[in-house]
Amino acid sequence: MQKGTISVQTENIFPIIKKFLYSDHEIFLRELISNAVDATTKLQVLAMRDALKTEIGDTTIQIIVEPDEKRIIVRDRGIGMTEDEVLKYLNQIAFSSAAEFLEKYQDSGIIGHFGLGFYSAFMVADKVEVVTKSYQQTAKNAKGVKWTCEGSPEFSIEAVKKDDRGTDVILYINEENKDFLEKHRLEGLLEKYCKFLPVPIQFGTRTEYETVGEGDDAKQESREVANIINETHPIWKKAPTDLKDEDYQKFYRTLYPMAPEPMFWIHLNIDFPFNLTGVLYFPKLGNTMEVTRNKIHLYSNQVFVTDDVRDIVPEWLLLLHGVIDSPDIPLNVSRSYLQSDGNVKKISEYIAKKVADKLNDLFKSDRDAFEKKWRDLGVFVKYGMISDQKFQDRAMNFALLENTDNAHFLLPDYKEKIKANQTDKHSKIVCIYSQDPDSQHSLIKAAKNRGYDVLKMDTVLDNHWMQHIEYRSDLGLVFVRVDSDTLDKLVQKDEEKKSVLSEKEVETVKAVFEKAVGENNGASVECAPLAPDDLPVTITKPEFLRRMKEMQALHGAGGLGDFPDSYNVVVNTNHPLVVEKLVKMKKGKEQSGLAQYLYEVALLQQGMLRGEALTEFVSKTLGRL
Repeated sequence: MQKGTISVQTENIFPIIKKFLYSDHEIFLRELISNAVDATTKLQVLAMRDALKTEIGDTTIQIIVEPDEKRIIVRDRGIGMTEDEVLKYLNQIAFSSAAEFLEKYQDSGIIGHFGLGFYSAFMVADKVEVVTKSYQQTAKNAKGVKWTCEGSPEFSIEAVKKDDRGTDVILYINEENKDFLEKHRLEGLLEKYCKFLPVPIQFGTRTEYETVGEGDDAKQESREVANIINETHPIWKKAPTDLKDEDYQKFYRTLYPMAPEPMFWIHLNIDFPFNLTGVLYFPKLGNTMEVTRNKIHLYSNQVFVTDDVRDIVPEWLLLLHGVIDSPDIPLNVSRSYLQSDGNVKKISEYIAKKVADKLNDLFKSDRDAFEKKWRDLGVFVKYGMISDQKFQDRAMNFALLENTDNAHFLLPDYKEKIKANQTDKHSKIVCIYSQDPDSQHSLIKAAKNRGYDVLKMDTVLDNHWMQHIEYRSDLGLVFVRVDSDTLDKLVQKDEEKKSVLSEKEVETVKAVFEKAVGENNGASVECAPLAPDDLPVTITKPEFLRRMKEMQALHGAGGLGDFPDSYNVVVNTNHPLVVEKLVKMKKGKEQSGLAQYLYEVALLQQGMLRGEALTEFVSKTLGRL
C-alpha cells in the first residue's frame, strides 16, 4: 500500500479564484474594505491597550477611482504590514491574519475569519499592487513594502518610500469588469455593502453650501468636504434607553425612503447563547401579504452580508423590515451553512419569541390602539399562527376576531359570546362570517335579526386561518359564511319546518324558477320550507366547495380553481310572495317575470349582479314602479 499527499499546482489556483471564488464579482469591494476595517480596528485595539508608540491620528479609509489609469485604490491608515508579514499573509492563500489576531485579542471586533477575501481582487483585476508600512516601523527613514502580482503564482516584492503607516491595495481593473471604474457603480456598491461600517469610509468629496451674512447681504458659499458614505455607529449598536421614537423613524426612512411610516419596532440585543443585535419594524400591510425578500438586511459586524434571509428568519417573519447583525454568521455565508447551523436556528426562534412578546405587550398596555392597528397586524399574526405552532400558542393572548359592528374579541372571549345562540346539534360553536359586508348587507342584517353575530373575515389569509383554527379541537369552532346556506341552516338544529304548499305546487315553483335561472351558469334550484319572514329567494354557496375553490385559486392550482362558480338558488316555499302570489298566478309571462325578479333581487343581495345585468335590472324595477 502506498500513501501520499495530493499535489495542488499553484498555477491552477488563479483561474479558479477569478471565476469561482465568489458568485458575484462585485463582492471584491466588500472584501477589500473589510480587510481595511480590520487593519484599522487592530490599530484601535492596540491604541486602547497602550501598545501604540505614535498617535493614532485620522483613520478614515479612502476609496479612490482613477478611470484613466483603470485602477481602484483602497487605502487605510491601519496596522500595516512588514515585509515578513506580507510574505506570510499574501503569499499563503487562506492564511488569515485576522484569525491570528483574534487569538491574541479576543472580542476585538475583527470582521475577517478567513483568508481568501484579499484574493477576490483578482476576479476584477489583471494586476494587484499592495503598498504597505507597518505601525512598528517608526524610524524616520523607514521604508514601506510593495508587493505586485499579475494574477499568476509569480510575484515581486520591493522596498519603497511610504510616509504613513497603513496599506494601499491598488487594483488594475481588467476589460471585462471596467464598469467598476464608473463612479455611480462604485457609489452603489459602497451604499450596499459599507453603509454602516464602524470606520469612516471616504469616497471623494462633495460640495456643501452655507449662507453667509444676513438680509440683502446674505449669500451662499460653497466648500468641498470629505464625502463620508457610512454611519459608523448605527442605531442597532446603541442602547434602546439612549434612543427616542424619532431616532427609530429616521433610521427607517434611511432604509426605506418611499415606505409609509412603520407601526412600531423591536430592538434586538442579545449576547448569549449567541450574539445578535438589530431593529425590526412592523410595516403597514393593509390587506396584502406581499413577501419581499429584500426588506430585512443581514449584517456581520456592520458589514452587509445579504438581503435574502429566508434561512435565518422564518417566512412569516419576512413581512417585517429592518436589520439584524450577528458576528456568529460569517461573511462568506452559504445556504447550506445557514440551514445546518445551530446558531441560525436559535436566532430564528429568538426573533419569533421577541415578536410575540412585543405584540403581547402592546395588546396589554393599550388594547384600543392595538385594535386600531389590527387591520395591518391581523395578516401578520394570522400568517404566524398558521406557520409556527409556538407562535400560535403565544398569539392566543392577542389574536383578534372582528365582527361587522367593528367590535374586537379574543378567540376564547368570542367563543363565550356566541356559545348560547350559535351552538349546533353536533355541539360545535358556529362562527358566521362575511368576506364582503357591504355587498352581503341584507344577509348580515337577517342573521342579526335572528340573534346571530357575524364576523368580518375579508383579509387575504382568512380562508387559511379559519381552517387552521377549526383544526384546534380545544376550541370547538367551525366557520360558515353567511351565504353558505339558508338562515335556518347556518347553525344546524334538529328542528324541521313544513311547507304550506303541496308537493305538486312545490314542483311548479321549482320549474318556474329553473326557467328563470336558465342553464349552464353553475346554478341549481331547490325549494325549502323556511320561516315566512326569511327571504323569498336566497343564493347560497356551499362552504366546503367554495373554500376549496378559493384556496386553489389563491395558490394558482388547477382542479376546483378552474371550475365555474356554482351556487344554489333556494326558494322559500313558505314566503307570502311565493305562497300568496306566485303560485296563484296563471302560468305564463307574469309568473315567469315575478320568478325572474325575485331571482335577480337575490343575486343583487349577494353582490352577484354586475355590469349590464345590473343596469337592466334597475331599468326593469323602475318600469314596475
